[in-house]
Amino acid sequence: MSSPPKAAASPSAQPASPKVASPKSPASPQAQPAEQSHVALEAAPFEEPLDSDSDSAFGDDSNSTSSVSSSILEYRTIQGRKYHSERHEGQYFAPIDDRHNESGDIAHHYLTVLLDGKLYTAPIDNPKRVLDVGTGTGIWAIDFADEHPAAEVTGTDLSPIQPSWIPPNLRFEIDDCTKSPWTWPEGTFDYIHMRYLFGSIADWDALFRNAYHACAPGGWVESIDVEVDYVSDDGSVKPGSAMTMWGDMCREAGPKMGRSFMLLRENVQTTGMEKAGFVNITVVDRKIPMGGWPLDPKLAEVGRFVQLGFENDLEGYASLVWNVILGRPADEFQVFLAKTRQELRDPRVHPYFWVRWVYGQKPGPGSS
Repeated sequence: MSSPPKAAASPSAQPASPKVASPKSPASPQAQPAEQSHVALEAAPFEEPLDSDSDSAFGDDSNSTSSVSSSILEYRTIQGRKYHSERHEGQYFAPIDDRHNESGDIAHHYLTVLLDGKLYTAPIDNPKRVLDVGTGTGIWAIDFADEHPAAEVTGTDLSPIQPSWIPPNLRFEIDDCTKSPWTWPEGTFDYIHMRYLFGSIADWDALFRNAYHACAPGGWVESIDVEVDYVSDDGSVKPGSAMTMWGDMCREAGPKMGRSFMLLRENVQTTGMEKAGFVNITVVDRKIPMGGWPLDPKLAEVGRFVQLGFENDLEGYASLVWNVILGRPADEFQVFLAKTRQELRDPRVHPYFWVRWVYGQKPGPGSS
């Protein structure tokens, strides 16, 4: 049975508790973990032998705030894929073309299914101004704006890849969240949401300092992020397997990029919030299965969408890291992707990864 990756240093860590800290409790900068997924994931029975010839693993994967300027639209093309413009200090390891954006939308769906249709876990109440940092295609911001028509919602990202047909209470802006200070006036937002920024942030402490400044007193900031390390509870993810290679690859690439993929073991979310001054910090870790193998019906549904989104653009997730950052042999890349597909489609292999939800409150009304 696997536990969440150990943080390198977390002086405020408390014993795991199934209770979520109440926003009415006395204000405290110490994180209160609300662990929900230490139990091993149980796989559904598998009886039929795997037909290694029935589904080839080779082939296509496809089964400061500013106005838009020409430099922003000067996208980079690497290995035939479109990436953010080089004008930004912040960078992202994955492409921003339609194929990869579709995988991002699928990720939004499986996380929403996991939360039983909820878009957030922070105890927010009728927020008036909301910021979605790293909005991507804008799918979360669109859903939130639809769900909260009285709120003014802003989504920001490095490139204008969002749709133009959006709710009237939503706007998208080009902004680089890695630039300090943020351009928002102090106390602008009641709720700030940031999700799946792994591999793109060099200074997490600065990110949360800026979020703290932009957050209104009594408001909340929520960070959802992932540990790019695929493991199993039953030993079915073997050392040296393609699934294991993803974690090895990201552990090697992170220091070269100056942007980590191992966010849970480094505890960047909780530590960053504590240093910034947030209180009532709550942490929830969840196992996210890759494939429809779990016995639990909801987790099986989540896992099927995880596999769909991952297989939809395996190449996009790995290409820049493999070919450019690490400079690994190009002729081995497609073999690596093929082995990954084969393992994902093998019902005897039960991989999952950890996702962590962390939210904290800026001291003010309602924080104690």
